[in-house]
Amino acid sequence: MTSLDDWRRPGPTPRQRRIDLVIGLVVVAAALLYVMLARSVGQIVWGVERSAFEHLAFAFAVTFPLVWRRSHPDVVMIVTAVVFIAGQVREAQEIQFASGAIFAAVYAAGAWSPDHGRSRWLRLGVIGSMFGWLAITWLLSYDGIGEDAFPDGTGELPPLLSALVSQVLMNVVVFGFSYFFGEIAWLAARREAVLVDQTEQLHQAKAAAEAQAVVSERLRIARELHDVVAHHVSVMGIQAAAARRAMDRNAETARDSLTAVEESARTAVDELQRMLGALRTADEPVTAPSPGVERVEELLHRVSDAGLTPHYAVYGTVTDLPASTSQTAYRIVQEAVTNALKHAGASTVDVRIRYLSTELEIDVADDGRGAARTNGGMGLIGMRERVSLLGGTVEAGNRTGDTGGFRVRSRLPLTIPAQRGSKERVTS
Repeated sequence: MTSLDDWRRPGPTPRQRRIDLVIGLVVVAAALLYVMLARSVGQIVWGVERSAFEHLAFAFAVTFPLVWRRSHPDVVMIVTAVVFIAGQVREAQEIQFASGAIFAAVYAAGAWSPDHGRSRWLRLGVIGSMFGWLAITWLLSYDGIGEDAFPDGTGELPPLLSALVSQVLMNVVVFGFSYFFGEIAWLAARREAVLVDQTEQLHQAKAAAEAQAVVSERLRIARELHDVVAHHVSVMGIQAAAARRAMDRNAETARDSLTAVEESARTAVDELQRMLGALRTADEPVTAPSPGVERVEELLHRVSDAGLTPHYAVYGTVTDLPASTSQTAYRIVQEAVTNALKHAGASTVDVRIRYLSTELEIDVADDGRGAARTNGGMGLIGMRERVSLLGGTVEAGNRTGDTGGFRVRSRLPLTIPAQRGSKERVTS
């Protein structure tokens, strides 16, 4: 946004220029008509006789520049002031419309000049010139003013002094108002420009926030789809392969494997429907919550049917978890187990959940081929994104020692609103 001190008022619009043209021509016509009427009744009296052409020419020259009072305000003010003083010098200037023209020019320069600092000095210079010319006029005419110049004066003050003070006072008031209201108009235009600029910045910020929200939502949906589809399809594929191998040897084993495929497919469809429901309008609430840490045992039961032996243990004081923490813990276990099924050729997986004083630790280790997964993938990327949103940490890499395999360990900040009692459970 441009600094307020550097702000320059833009020029008038084409519509405003047309309005200025019409108003300017109307003022010119009115001034010329007034000069003709004033000459007819003898109101233009300067002590010397001037031609009608000269009177009309000065009236035209002092009012016609007002046509450009908003497009070229400083120039119009200077030209109008020069013509005004020239007409006074020639004693051929009509006063009423000429005075109105110089006051309007001073106002326009204050309100519309693009360089407000320069305009301020120009206006002060023009106003000073007007008062200077007033002083010169009085000095030149002082000797010609006789004692009987004010025969009808009845006041307590000297008539000559009163005439001088009244003229000065009137010019101070009129020029003061012209200067003051020009400043007010410029400040109002600047405030409007600031509001427009701030509104535009708000619109840009809103658009950026909406775009970021769209990206965040797309990433969230991508993580959810990966977690749901990858896990269940992996289990289904392993169970289907087991059923095919057992079809000819053991019908009961094949039946159990196909039943597990059916359950995995049903679970995958249920979770996909939940996600699709979340993408609908806000007045269609999602009734099925995302799975949390309480469903880890159910998850491990399904993978045991796929031939992977799970070991599951919970340590520490089990507490109520925020929904986001519970769901993230479940997805971490799900992703780690899915990787053990898909990539590692593992036979066992060890899942440990620890409720620490300020953190929830999830530790998943298998005995498969760890090196196959060190390059990462969509699952590990999604896992890290989930954990970072909660301000946690995650480590993933090959296990050390003779056992080999791969380990995923994550720590999530733990808020403990209420305790459900001390409990330790080990399942194998």
